[in-house]
Amino acid sequence: MTLWQPARAALWQGRNDLAEADNALRVFQTLQHRTVFEPEAEGIALLGFACDEGVKRNHGRPGAQKGPDVLRSALANMASHRGHDRLVDLGNIHAQPDALEAAQDALSDAVKQCQQAGMRTLVFGGGHETAFGHGRGVLDAWPDARIAIINIDAHLDLRRAAQATSGTPFRQLALHCEQQGREFNYTCIGVNPAANTQALLDEAARLNVSIIWDTDCQRPEQTAAATQIAALLAWADKIYLTIDLDALPGWQMPAVSAPAGLGIPLDRLLTLLEPLCRSPKLQAVDLVEFNPEFDRDSLGAKVAARLAWQIVHQWSDADNHG
Repeated sequence: MTLWQPARAALWQGRNDLAEADNALRVFQTLQHRTVFEPEAEGIALLGFACDEGVKRNHGRPGAQKGPDVLRSALANMASHRGHDRLVDLGNIHAQPDALEAAQDALSDAVKQCQQAGMRTLVFGGGHETAFGHGRGVLDAWPDARIAIINIDAHLDLRRAAQATSGTPFRQLALHCEQQGREFNYTCIGVNPAANTQALLDEAARLNVSIIWDTDCQRPEQTAAATQIAALLAWADKIYLTIDLDALPGWQMPAVSAPAGLGIPLDRLLTLLEPLCRSPKLQAVDLVEFNPEFDRDSLGAKVAARLAWQIVHQWSDADNHG
Protein backbone atom coordinates (compact mmCIF):
# COMPACT_ATOMS: atom_id res chain seq x y z
CA MET A 1 0.00 0.00 0.00
CA THR A 2 1.47 3.34 -1.00
CA LEU A 3 2.15 5.86 1.79
CA TRP A 4 1.89 3.05 4.38
CA GLN A 5 4.70 2.13 6.76
CA PRO A 6 4.73 -0.18 9.78
CA ALA A 7 5.06 1.55 13.13
CA ARG A 8 8.42 1.18 14.83
CA ALA A 9 8.37 -1.74 17.25
CA ALA A 10 10.56 0.32 19.61
CA LEU A 11 7.58 2.57 20.36
CA TRP A 12 5.99 -0.28 22.29
CA GLN A 13 8.00 -0.56 25.49
CA GLY A 14 7.49 0.02 29.19
CA ARG A 15 7.90 -1.37 32.68
CA ASN A 16 8.05 -5.14 33.09
CA ASP A 17 6.19 -6.34 36.21
CA LEU A 18 5.94 -10.04 35.31
CA ALA A 19 8.12 -10.97 38.29
CA GLU A 20 5.17 -9.85 40.44
CA ALA A 21 2.46 -11.94 38.73
CA ASP A 22 1.75 -13.46 35.32
CA ASN A 23 -1.13 -11.04 34.79
CA ALA A 24 0.83 -7.91 35.75
CA LEU A 25 0.75 -6.89 32.12
CA ARG A 26 0.99 -3.62 30.23
CA VAL A 27 -0.25 -2.75 26.77
CA PHE A 28 3.19 -3.07 25.15
CA GLN A 29 3.24 -6.73 26.26
CA THR A 30 -0.18 -7.69 24.88
CA LEU A 31 -0.58 -5.54 21.75
CA GLN A 32 0.06 -7.31 18.46
CA HIS A 33 2.50 -5.46 16.19
CA ARG A 34 2.48 -6.13 12.46
CA THR A 35 5.14 -5.33 9.86
CA VAL A 36 2.82 -5.93 6.90
CA PHE A 37 -0.62 -4.49 6.25
CA GLU A 38 -2.88 -7.51 6.44
CA PRO A 39 -6.24 -6.88 8.15
CA GLU A 40 -7.47 -9.74 10.29
CA ALA A 41 -10.88 -11.29 10.87
CA GLU A 42 -11.37 -9.71 14.30
CA GLY A 43 -9.84 -7.28 16.74
CA ILE A 44 -9.21 -3.55 16.76
CA ALA A 45 -6.93 -2.18 14.05
CA LEU A 46 -4.76 0.65 15.35
CA LEU A 47 -3.80 2.94 12.48
CA GLY A 48 -1.88 6.19 12.50
CA PHE A 49 -2.50 9.09 10.13
CA ALA A 50 0.77 11.03 10.23
CA CYS A 51 -0.48 14.23 8.67
CA ASP A 52 -0.95 17.89 9.40
CA GLU A 53 -1.29 19.14 5.82
CA GLY A 54 -4.91 19.98 6.56
CA VAL A 55 -3.93 21.96 9.65
CA LYS A 56 -1.41 23.94 7.61
CA ARG A 57 -4.02 24.69 4.94
CA ASN A 58 -6.39 25.81 7.71
CA HIS A 59 -3.73 28.17 9.11
CA GLY A 60 -3.30 26.18 12.32
CA ARG A 61 -0.20 25.22 14.28
CA PRO A 62 1.62 22.35 12.53
CA GLY A 63 3.07 19.36 14.34
CA ALA A 64 0.19 16.88 14.49
CA GLN A 65 1.93 14.52 12.06
CA LYS A 66 4.07 13.41 15.02
CA GLY A 67 0.99 12.56 17.07
CA PRO A 68 0.43 8.89 16.20
CA ASP A 69 3.80 7.64 17.38
CA VAL A 70 3.85 9.77 20.54
CA LEU A 71 0.40 8.45 21.45
CA ARG A 72 1.59 4.89 20.89
CA SER A 73 4.45 5.47 23.35
CA ALA A 74 2.09 7.00 25.91
CA LEU A 75 -0.34 4.09 25.63
CA ALA A 76 2.37 1.42 25.71
CA ASN A 77 3.10 1.55 29.45
CA MET A 78 -0.53 1.57 30.59
CA ALA A 79 -1.93 -1.54 32.25
CA SER A 80 -3.34 -4.16 29.91
CA HIS A 81 -6.68 -5.40 31.17
CA ARG A 82 -9.09 -7.75 29.43
CA GLY A 83 -9.54 -6.67 25.84
CA HIS A 84 -6.40 -4.66 25.28
CA ASP A 85 -4.85 -7.73 23.68
CA ARG A 86 -7.33 -7.24 20.81
CA LEU A 87 -5.32 -4.21 19.65
CA VAL A 88 -3.38 -4.86 16.45
CA ASP A 89 -0.95 -2.16 15.34
CA LEU A 90 -1.27 -1.95 11.55
CA GLY A 91 1.07 0.99 11.06
CA ASN A 92 0.82 4.54 9.70
CA ILE A 93 -0.31 6.35 6.61
CA HIS A 94 2.26 9.10 5.98
CA ALA A 95 1.08 12.18 4.11
CA GLN A 96 3.53 13.72 1.70
CA PRO A 97 3.89 17.54 1.52
CA ASP A 98 1.02 19.14 -0.39
CA ALA A 99 -0.55 15.72 -1.03
CA LEU A 100 -3.34 15.57 1.54
CA GLU A 101 -5.89 14.09 -0.83
CA ALA A 102 -3.70 11.10 -1.69
CA ALA A 103 -3.14 10.42 2.01
CA GLN A 104 -6.87 10.61 2.72
CA ASP A 105 -7.48 8.15 -0.13
CA ALA A 106 -4.91 5.77 1.36
CA LEU A 107 -6.48 6.03 4.81
CA SER A 108 -9.98 5.42 3.42
CA ASP A 109 -8.74 2.33 1.59
CA ALA A 110 -6.97 0.97 4.69
CA VAL A 111 -10.02 1.56 6.88
CA LYS A 112 -12.38 -0.02 4.36
CA GLN A 113 -10.17 -3.12 4.15
CA CYS A 114 -10.02 -3.43 7.94
CA GLN A 115 -13.76 -2.93 8.39
CA GLN A 116 -14.71 -5.41 5.69
CA ALA A 117 -12.30 -7.99 7.08
CA GLY A 118 -14.09 -7.84 10.44
CA MET A 119 -11.99 -5.38 12.43
CA ARG A 120 -13.00 -2.17 14.11
CA THR A 121 -10.69 0.78 13.56
CA LEU A 122 -8.95 3.09 16.03
CA VAL A 123 -7.07 5.88 14.27
CA PHE A 124 -4.56 8.25 15.86
CA GLY A 125 -4.28 11.52 13.90
CA GLY A 126 -3.07 13.79 12.53
CA GLY A 127 -5.24 16.84 12.13
CA HIS A 128 -9.00 16.63 11.80
CA GLU A 129 -8.55 16.05 8.08
CA THR A 130 -8.20 12.47 9.40
CA ALA A 131 -11.99 12.36 9.74
CA PHE A 132 -12.71 12.53 6.03
CA GLY A 133 -10.41 9.59 5.29
CA HIS A 134 -11.60 7.55 8.25
CA GLY A 135 -15.29 8.39 7.92
CA ARG A 136 -15.36 7.75 4.17
CA GLY A 137 -13.72 4.36 4.72
CA VAL A 138 -16.44 3.42 7.20
CA LEU A 139 -19.23 4.66 4.92
CA ASP A 140 -17.81 2.75 1.95
CA ALA A 141 -17.36 -0.43 3.98
CA TRP A 142 -21.02 -0.39 5.06
CA PRO A 143 -22.96 1.02 2.08
CA ASP A 144 -26.36 -0.16 3.29
CA ALA A 145 -25.99 0.76 6.97
CA ARG A 146 -27.45 3.71 8.83
CA ILE A 147 -24.28 5.36 10.12
CA ALA A 148 -24.28 8.04 12.80
CA ILE A 149 -21.28 10.37 12.81
CA ILE A 150 -20.53 11.76 16.28
CA ASN A 151 -17.89 14.45 16.59
CA ILE A 152 -16.61 15.61 19.98
CA ASP A 153 -15.28 19.02 19.00
CA ALA A 154 -15.25 22.72 19.73
CA HIS A 155 -15.57 23.32 15.98
CA LEU A 156 -18.16 22.17 13.46
CA ASP A 157 -15.54 21.69 10.69
CA LEU A 158 -18.06 22.38 7.94
CA ARG A 159 -16.02 25.03 6.14
CA ARG A 160 -16.39 25.74 2.46
CA ALA A 161 -12.94 25.83 0.90
CA ALA A 162 -11.29 25.39 -2.49
CA GLN A 163 -9.38 22.37 -1.17
CA ALA A 164 -9.57 19.97 1.75
CA THR A 165 -8.35 21.24 5.14
CA SER A 166 -8.72 20.26 8.79
CA GLY A 167 -11.80 22.50 8.79
CA THR A 168 -13.70 20.79 5.95
CA PRO A 169 -14.02 17.05 6.76
CA PHE A 170 -17.68 16.93 7.70
CA ARG A 171 -18.81 19.00 4.75
CA GLN A 172 -16.82 16.56 2.61
CA LEU A 173 -18.54 13.62 4.31
CA ALA A 174 -21.91 15.31 3.71
CA LEU A 175 -21.09 15.58 0.01
CA HIS A 176 -19.95 11.94 -0.03
CA CYS A 177 -23.25 10.84 1.53
CA GLU A 178 -25.15 12.93 -1.02
CA GLN A 179 -23.26 11.23 -3.84
CA GLN A 180 -24.16 7.84 -2.36
CA GLY A 181 -27.80 8.82 -1.92
CA ARG A 182 -27.70 8.15 1.82
CA GLU A 183 -28.54 10.13 4.93
CA PHE A 184 -25.87 12.37 6.46
CA ASN A 185 -26.43 12.02 10.20
CA TYR A 186 -23.96 14.27 12.02
CA THR A 187 -23.91 15.29 15.68
CA CYS A 188 -21.28 17.65 17.08
CA ILE A 189 -20.90 17.70 20.87
CA GLY A 190 -18.96 20.39 22.74
CA VAL A 191 -19.33 23.15 20.16
CA ASN A 192 -17.92 26.52 21.18
CA PRO A 193 -20.30 29.19 19.83
CA ALA A 194 -17.54 31.79 20.01
CA ALA A 195 -15.33 29.72 17.67
CA ASN A 196 -17.91 29.13 14.91
CA THR A 197 -19.11 31.90 12.61
CA GLN A 198 -22.73 32.41 11.67
CA ALA A 199 -21.89 31.04 8.23
CA LEU A 200 -20.86 27.73 9.83
CA LEU A 201 -24.00 27.66 11.96
CA ASP A 202 -26.08 28.31 8.84
CA GLU A 203 -24.34 25.42 7.06
CA ALA A 204 -25.03 23.20 10.05
CA ALA A 205 -28.71 24.13 9.92
CA ARG A 206 -28.84 23.42 6.18
CA LEU A 207 -27.38 19.95 6.76
CA ASN A 208 -29.62 19.24 9.79
CA VAL A 209 -26.63 18.88 12.09
CA SER A 210 -27.40 18.26 15.77
CA ILE A 211 -25.37 20.63 17.97
CA ILE A 212 -24.67 20.29 21.69
CA TRP A 213 -22.89 23.39 23.04
CA ASP A 214 -19.85 23.25 25.31
CA THR A 215 -21.82 25.11 27.98
CA ASP A 216 -24.30 22.20 28.04
CA CYS A 217 -21.58 19.62 28.79
CA GLN A 218 -20.17 20.84 32.07
CA ARG A 219 -22.17 19.00 34.75
CA PRO A 220 -23.83 15.60 35.10
CA GLU A 221 -27.29 17.14 35.41
CA GLN A 222 -26.95 18.60 31.89
CA THR A 223 -28.48 15.76 29.89
CA ALA A 224 -28.70 17.06 26.30
CA ALA A 225 -25.58 15.20 25.11
CA ALA A 226 -26.50 11.95 26.87
CA THR A 227 -30.04 12.11 25.47
CA GLN A 228 -28.74 12.67 21.94
CA ILE A 229 -26.27 9.80 22.25
CA ALA A 230 -29.05 7.49 23.45
CA ALA A 231 -31.21 8.50 20.47
CA LEU A 232 -28.36 7.79 18.04
CA LEU A 233 -27.69 4.40 19.62
CA ALA A 234 -31.35 3.55 19.02
CA TRP A 235 -31.36 4.78 15.41
CA ALA A 236 -27.99 3.75 13.97
CA ASP A 237 -26.72 0.45 12.64
CA LYS A 238 -23.11 1.61 12.99
CA ILE A 239 -21.45 4.56 14.72
CA TYR A 240 -18.31 6.47 13.81
CA LEU A 241 -16.92 8.51 16.72
CA THR A 242 -14.29 11.16 16.11
CA ILE A 243 -12.72 13.06 19.00
CA ASP A 244 -10.95 16.34 18.41
CA LEU A 245 -8.80 16.71 21.49
CA ASP A 246 -9.33 20.48 21.43
CA ALA A 247 -12.79 19.73 22.86
CA LEU A 248 -11.04 19.18 26.21
CA PRO A 249 -10.16 22.20 28.40
CA GLY A 250 -6.84 23.79 27.52
CA TRP A 251 -5.51 23.07 31.01
CA GLN A 252 -6.08 19.35 30.44
CA MET A 253 -5.13 19.32 26.76
CA PRO A 254 -2.60 22.03 25.86
CA ALA A 255 -1.14 20.03 22.96
CA VAL A 256 -3.54 20.97 20.17
CA SER A 257 -3.68 23.53 17.38
CA ALA A 258 -6.42 25.55 19.12
CA PRO A 259 -6.59 25.01 22.93
CA ALA A 260 -10.05 25.48 24.46
CA GLY A 261 -10.88 28.16 27.00
CA LEU A 262 -13.80 26.10 28.34
CA GLY A 263 -14.07 22.61 26.84
CA ILE A 264 -15.53 19.36 28.19
CA PRO A 265 -13.60 18.10 31.26
CA LEU A 266 -12.12 14.63 30.83
CA ASP A 267 -14.18 12.98 33.57
CA ARG A 268 -17.39 14.35 32.06
CA LEU A 269 -16.32 13.24 28.58
CA LEU A 270 -15.54 9.70 29.74
CA THR A 271 -19.00 9.49 31.33
CA LEU A 272 -20.68 10.70 28.13
CA LEU A 273 -18.75 8.26 25.96
CA GLU A 274 -19.31 5.15 28.08
CA PRO A 275 -22.67 4.14 26.52
CA LEU A 276 -21.15 4.55 23.06
CA CYS A 277 -18.05 2.56 23.87
CA ARG A 278 -20.05 -0.27 25.45
CA SER A 279 -22.26 -0.55 22.37
CA PRO A 280 -21.47 -3.15 19.70
CA LYS A 281 -22.66 -0.53 17.19
CA LEU A 282 -19.48 1.52 17.68
CA GLN A 283 -17.49 0.66 14.58
CA ALA A 284 -14.73 3.25 14.42
CA VAL A 285 -13.02 5.83 16.64
CA ASP A 286 -10.30 8.38 16.07
CA LEU A 287 -8.42 10.85 18.25
CA VAL A 288 -7.18 13.84 16.30
CA GLU A 289 -5.34 17.16 16.55
CA PHE A 290 -2.83 15.97 19.17
CA ASN A 291 0.28 18.10 18.63
CA PRO A 292 3.37 17.03 20.61
CA GLU A 293 5.12 20.28 19.70
CA PHE A 294 2.95 22.10 22.24
CA ASP A 295 2.73 19.51 25.00
CA ARG A 296 3.78 20.27 28.58
CA ASP A 297 5.36 17.50 30.68
CA SER A 298 3.68 14.99 28.35
CA LEU A 299 0.35 15.93 29.95
CA GLY A 300 -1.52 16.02 26.66
CA ALA A 301 -0.12 12.65 25.59
CA LYS A 302 -1.13 11.09 28.91
CA VAL A 303 -4.65 12.51 28.72
CA ALA A 304 -5.14 11.35 25.12
CA ALA A 305 -3.71 7.91 25.87
CA ARG A 306 -5.98 7.58 28.93
CA LEU A 307 -8.94 8.37 26.69
CA ALA A 308 -7.82 5.78 24.12
CA TRP A 309 -7.21 3.22 26.90
CA GLN A 310 -10.73 3.66 28.26
CA ILE A 311 -12.34 3.41 24.83
CA VAL A 312 -10.53 0.16 24.01
CA HIS A 313 -11.31 -1.31 27.43
CA GLN A 314 -15.04 -0.61 27.17
CA TRP A 315 -15.16 -1.44 23.46
CA SER A 316 -13.79 -4.90 24.15
CA ASP A 317 -16.30 -5.38 26.96
CA ALA A 318 -19.06 -4.73 24.41
CA ASP A 319 -17.78 -7.64 22.32
CA ASN A 320 -17.38 -9.92 25.31
CA HIS A 321 -20.90 -9.24 26.59
CA GLY A 322 -22.72 -8.25 23.41
